[in-house]
Amino acid sequence: MNEAVKTNEPTKTVEPASPRAQEIIRRVREMLNEEKWTRATLNSYTIKNFEDLDVLIQEILQENLASEVQAICDEHLHHTKNSIIALYLYGILALSQQFVDDSRLVTLTTIFVDNHKWNIVEYLCNKILEYGENKFALRTLLDCYNNENMPEKLHSIWERLIRVDFEEADIVKSLAELKEKEGNLEEAIDYYKKALHRFINKKLFNNIREVWQKLISLCPEESEFFYHAEKKVAKTLSEERAIQLLEDLYPYYKKKKDWDKAIELLKRILTYDSKNSWARKEIVECYRQKYSYHSQLEEYIRISNLTQSWRNVHDAISDFEKHISFDAGNFVYHREWGVGQIKSIKDDTIEIDFVKKRNHKMSLKMAVSALQTLSKQHIWVLKTAMPKEKLRKKIKEDIPWALKVVIKSLDNAADMKRIKSELVPSILSPAEWNQWSVEARRILKEDNNFGSLPDKVDFYEVLEYPVSLEEKMLNRFKSEKDFFKRLEIIEEYAFKLKSVEPGTDAFAEMFEYFVSFLRSYSTVNEYVISSAILIRKIIAKYPFLNPGFPIDMKTLLTETENVVDVFLKITHADIKKELLVQIKKNLKEWPEIYLSIFPHYPTRSILDELQESHYDEEVKTFFLQVLSDYKEYREAFVWLVRNYFTPAWYETLQAPFEKILISLIHLAEICYRDIENKKDSGANRKLLKQILSYLFDEKHVEQYFLQAEEESIHRVYTLIWDSHSIEDGIKVDLRTVIQKRFPHFKFFGEGEKEVVASRGFFTTPASYEAKQQYLKYLLDVEIPNNSKEIAEARALGDLRENAEYKAAKEKQELLNTTVGKLKEELERAQVIYPKDIDTSRIGFGTRVILKNLLTNEREEYTILGPWESDPSKQIISYLSPLGNELSKGKKGDLLSFTINERKYQYQVEDILPVEY
Repeated sequence: MNEAVKTNEPTKTVEPASPRAQEIIRRVREMLNEEKWTRATLNSYTIKNFEDLDVLIQEILQENLASEVQAICDEHLHHTKNSIIALYLYGILALSQQFVDDSRLVTLTTIFVDNHKWNIVEYLCNKILEYGENKFALRTLLDCYNNENMPEKLHSIWERLIRVDFEEADIVKSLAELKEKEGNLEEAIDYYKKALHRFINKKLFNNIREVWQKLISLCPEESEFFYHAEKKVAKTLSEERAIQLLEDLYPYYKKKKDWDKAIELLKRILTYDSKNSWARKEIVECYRQKYSYHSQLEEYIRISNLTQSWRNVHDAISDFEKHISFDAGNFVYHREWGVGQIKSIKDDTIEIDFVKKRNHKMSLKMAVSALQTLSKQHIWVLKTAMPKEKLRKKIKEDIPWALKVVIKSLDNAADMKRIKSELVPSILSPAEWNQWSVEARRILKEDNNFGSLPDKVDFYEVLEYPVSLEEKMLNRFKSEKDFFKRLEIIEEYAFKLKSVEPGTDAFAEMFEYFVSFLRSYSTVNEYVISSAILIRKIIAKYPFLNPGFPIDMKTLLTETENVVDVFLKITHADIKKELLVQIKKNLKEWPEIYLSIFPHYPTRSILDELQESHYDEEVKTFFLQVLSDYKEYREAFVWLVRNYFTPAWYETLQAPFEKILISLIHLAEICYRDIENKKDSGANRKLLKQILSYLFDEKHVEQYFLQAEEESIHRVYTLIWDSHSIEDGIKVDLRTVIQKRFPHFKFFGEGEKEVVASRGFFTTPASYEAKQQYLKYLLDVEIPNNSKEIAEARALGDLRENAEYKAAKEKQELLNTTVGKLKEELERAQVIYPKDIDTSRIGFGTRVILKNLLTNEREEYTILGPWESDPSKQIISYLSPLGNELSKGKKGDLLSFTINERKYQYQVEDILPVEY
């Protein structure tokens, strides 16, 4: 066995201090020495001896002496390897502590088996089984009961063994025969099916065929089961063997005159062997029987060349089935005229009543190429034939029926997106669909009449016969190609579903998928590590699933080329958490790894583990690096500020809160610019939202302004005012906060006549019109398109893992924010026309010519509003720091001021109106 859950090698410890504990240790040593010197024979051992040892074990456990006693026994076994007492004490103590290693008890039991002491063998096996199902113990009990001739006990062990030993097939077959003999056919059939699959896995065709024929006699109607097994035989053994099995099943359907199933079976044979003359001859005969009423039967057989061996059999079948489907009363579909019903067929002419074209005639040849035949239960037929309200009521009230109709109408393969396209908006409104689809998804997942297609993710089919929940889970598992989605499915099976047990063949097949990653690997990647963690977790709860080889996390992690890279590639949250635990437990360099992971996966547990292990200086150094290089550590920096840093931390790091706020404002602007440039938009939107929420929704800036010095407020507010990522409304609200505290605080544009009422600003007619048009475009085009994207993405499946849905919702949030901001700005904007411009002083709508007295150079600026501002073209906002200072001047004035520690000195040479 292996050490997948815990290591069970005890370490030598100091002698226990309490008198009772010392007495127990003394007794153990005495018993081992006595056994060694007296050399008690096996024949002298009775069950009573082991029961006495059980009492001693309870005392050992009560005094927490398990490790000490195991160490003593381990040392004793090095010299006396077959010591009965040492083997028993060590083994039971290991099981008591949930260690997986039962090798000492296996050795002990084998000693008594070899000496035919069956009563003690039974006792030891049952003792092992008290701690969980165990293949060795169960198989040994079988030998015991066989030797003791106890058939009544034998059968109960059979049932337990096959639940833990997935390779055992003969006993499964024996159980099936027993249940059949007792008259319990339902259980007999289940066991025969299980035996069939296990014989297939073992590639034992004679056994397969024997069980196959037995199942034909017991449940011949379960065609889906037979076809599933037949496909497995074709894949595992050969297509020829699959044909042999199908040929065994065919006589039942032919004798019963179930022509549909007989034809389906023959088609499967012809898929494997298109030259099979027997199958071709039989399918022609089946068609003759099925369509014996059809007036054109022989003609359609002739023109399709169905009986001619030179014609490809699949093409011939396709031609025949197209022709034969055209009969009076049947429904057809034309892409322009819609659904129609065939009125009559005379010679080579078909007359059809279409919804949009009554009494239309066309040749048979034309009909075959232009029309699609529909069943009477096809959703298109029902939409045409049933009153809309009646159909709508039926679909809303009987969701399983509606799902069957739609899925079968779509060639029995449909996902939620295709189902929606058939129902919305022709029958259900989008709002009705949202409610209807939730229940529909639950039904598709839980109802045994629906199954998942193994080769198409999220596609469903209607099953001819219900399948078990285990089979549905397995089909879901097979259809899912993503490793971590598969991991979620097996976790749901093993830990969440109460109605199923992991001891099934379906679970074994899923479990083996993950075991295979550990059996042979060249490099340790995210799949190997995740499989190891998952398997350890499963066998901790179900020890009998132990794959039989050690899973040593230390070895795996040591062999991993880049642990951080592997960690980041894992998308399963619980696996990530457990991997962090294993990294700390097994790698001495775990602190460095933790700090390398944190910038990409910021979580409190990483920091707590580091500090609890006294790596305070390393954490502090890391924090300083994040604060210094916040642009490189964006996510980590924002997470720390929002979730971890306290005033005490800022003091420890000598980081003034002003610096934190300025860094966040800069980072917000960087994110905004990246979003505008469509650079990693999703991540930047998320980060920008977090920054703005912290700064303004949680009022950290406002609280800072209520206690900070005026000079510091001026520096922070200047950055906020210049930021494109921050709404003007927030800027004006903060201005009010500052004014209440510092009534004489110098704001941009303060004291100017052109300052509109609170929260207002000036703009040109052209800019106002452009913003109105942009708002109209967002409302009429972008938002409706986004709503459509959300609806389509929602139909794709599980919203938690739906990237399309998340992206569409993020875009919706951005659109709503943009629309809200635009509406607010349009309400506050005051349009200034050219006739209103005052050139007696610098202000909105003026072009100013200045002489820079510090450089003796001439400079020219156009003063407009925030919507028109473009510093690269010397167009500045009258609300900007520079615009605010210039707006104090008249022609001939000398202006001297400082902005952000830079001195300016100008003489106003001229003020001209701007033409716009």
